[in-house]
Amino acid sequence: MILGNFAAWNLQNIFIRVIVSALLGGIIGLDRGMKHRGAGTKTITVVCLAATLVMLTEQYIQINFPGLANMGRLAAQVISGVGFIGVGTIIVSRHRVRGLTTAATLWASACIGLAVGIGFVEGGVLITAMTLLSLHVLPYVERFATRHSHYCNVFIDLEESRDLHTVIQKLKEAGVTIDSMDTSESKSVGVGLSVHMVLYLKKTVRRTEIYDILIKLDKVVAVDFL
Repeated sequence: MILGNFAAWNLQNIFIRVIVSALLGGIIGLDRGMKHRGAGTKTITVVCLAATLVMLTEQYIQINFPGLANMGRLAAQVISGVGFIGVGTIIVSRHRVRGLTTAATLWASACIGLAVGIGFVEGGVLITAMTLLSLHVLPYVERFATRHSHYCNVFIDLEESRDLHTVIQKLKEAGVTIDSMDTSESKSVGVGLSVHMVLYLKKTVRRTEIYDILIKLDKVVAVDFL
């Protein structure tokens, strides 16, 4: 063990596990809170501590009531339960989905709490560090990749379905290749058809140019690039 043997069942290790769990959950929660996300310091710390308590309880049952022990059952309930809570943080607004990272962070915090609760403190500390690194570094990597990608997602709302032919024709004239396309009838007022396209753009073609072409069409209600 790099940090010591925290798996042994004694009062000192119980206190250490709880304190470490609170610290790790607090660090992740503070990071999310500073970004004004849905789940902040209080929420994530409580989730992490509760998961730790579950594993402490499971170990307690195993030691004191061997016949009743079923290691992993309570942990599985925590993982599925927090996943259910995480769904409540996901918000779908038009063509954008928000809250996925918050839901994933809640779930990861519960897993960290479970690891610390059973005495695998090294794993909890390592995953906390990697989680924070991912939350800070990967957005820059993602933006860089998106900026240099020739593919893009575009959502177009049309007044009528027959107007789709005009949109396709204009895109072809601009030298844009339609990689894939999905259509669905819209229930919004003034919108007859919603179209999702994956476009392939040449190096000489910019998204702003395509946006200007589409938004100027008479029957196009809205255009949204992702």
